[in-house]
Amino acid sequence: MRKLFFAFTASFLLSNVFCQEKSDTDMIDRIKKEGTDHSKVMDIAHHLTDVSGPRLTNSPGFMRAANWAKDELASWGLVNAQLEPWGEFGKGWQQEKCYVAMVSPYYQPLIAIPRAWTSGTGKKLLTGEVVLIKAEDTTAMAQYAGKLKDKIVMTWSTAQMKPSFEPDATRFADTTLDRMAVEEMHPAGPNQQQNPQRQNQFSRFAMQRRMNEMINQQKPALLLTMNQNGNDGTVFVASGGQYTKDALEAPASVALSSDDYLRLQRLIEDGIKVEIEADIKTKFFDNDLKGYNVVAEIPGTDPKLKDELVMLGGHLDSWHGATGATDNAAGCSVMMEAVRLLTTLHVQPRRTIRIVLWSGEEEGLLGSRAYAKNHFADTANGQWVLKPEQSKVSAYYNVDNGTGKIRGVYLQGNEAERAIFSKWLEPFNDMGAKTVTINNTGGTDHLSFDRVGIPGFQFIQDEVEYNTRTHHSNMDDYDHLVPEDLKQAAIIVATFVYNTAQRDEKMPRKELLPPARNQRAF
Repeated sequence: MRKLFFAFTASFLLSNVFCQEKSDTDMIDRIKKEGTDHSKVMDIAHHLTDVSGPRLTNSPGFMRAANWAKDELASWGLVNAQLEPWGEFGKGWQQEKCYVAMVSPYYQPLIAIPRAWTSGTGKKLLTGEVVLIKAEDTTAMAQYAGKLKDKIVMTWSTAQMKPSFEPDATRFADTTLDRMAVEEMHPAGPNQQQNPQRQNQFSRFAMQRRMNEMINQQKPALLLTMNQNGNDGTVFVASGGQYTKDALEAPASVALSSDDYLRLQRLIEDGIKVEIEADIKTKFFDNDLKGYNVVAEIPGTDPKLKDELVMLGGHLDSWHGATGATDNAAGCSVMMEAVRLLTTLHVQPRRTIRIVLWSGEEEGLLGSRAYAKNHFADTANGQWVLKPEQSKVSAYYNVDNGTGKIRGVYLQGNEAERAIFSKWLEPFNDMGAKTVTINNTGGTDHLSFDRVGIPGFQFIQDEVEYNTRTHHSNMDDYDHLVPEDLKQAAIIVATFVYNTAQRDEKMPRKELLPPARNQRAF
């Protein structure tokens, strides 16, 4: 009976909040019309991808995109548009040329992309036989000591290519969204480090990293690698070296398509001599080691609330295999379009609206974490030291799960937001967005806000090709964006930001956990 009473009370309170939450239907209709009939989201995406190019943090491509975004936001009427330094990042890097081909036993050009922060092959065309390393641990690596200098090296892989009978692009099924909506909070599970399966995975990663270090120490001329998740010419590629100021340059290293890599391996295992020629040129940039975020604002107008903030953003940096369209020019385009909608409609928000496009996300949420440290909270003696601005942020909204339309929002464990977000999603139920789940999606910049006690939210998005084809791959370009999905997302984000700016009260907050416990979210 007591349990039923509490359940009834909670239900009544949520219903009461739901009924009290205001909804400016006229403004929502205007946002919908502008976002549907006069959208600029694909033009924004074009400039961030096709025009700017790959946007590795501190690379020329990133700075092109950041400066363009800053100037574009200012041209729409946002104020205080700037590139805000957040601290030292390290060296920038870009690929300048990449040619790799098998020349024996026959000629075949190979699909290859240099790994970030690795060197080139020198001034002359590199030609040589491929050495296949077959070692499962560092002990077995001992047989190759002193034999790899100036060699073209690859390591043996157990991967096997199999036909795919599933579509690359998918959307959330209604049944999946229904299950997400009724999920409940569960006590925190065991530390991931203590989970045997994850511990084994970490051990394998650590072993592979140590073996790579042993190979690099012998200074091979070129290291060939692969990611077994790739097929049909898709290459997933990230870093092969270090970006910190004093880090030594790693040897030349490329990621090959799985198809090409496994063919080379089969030939060598069959006793056939395989020769490669390669011409790879890369460039490091160390004239400015600072990291930068793009920041701009729509000023608040309410004398009592204008010093409070509603924030939105996405990470502007990308990996370099393509132009980072779904990861995450899509999110940045949506957020820029959202503020454009509000300025075009001459919205005068009660609270100040601040957009931030982050750098260093791919290397560990570096730009947003440093921003939170600089503006909101630092640590001392294992405790938070809160700064005045921390209490002024009502909420932060993030988009970073590809090009798919918004289907709802993750509560990040903040049950007090459920009735509010459910009400705000009502006008978009017919556009496929209605799910509110206690669950969270990790690995992106809203965590930097949640960690310091600020309500930070990521939207539920259809995956489309994100995990199968585009995420961190050479396929992540403009043509993999879905225009109608991005339009829908921008309209919803603009409405959430507007509603948050106009509320009488800030958004409800969760308990701020000690720094050590919050660290697990990363």
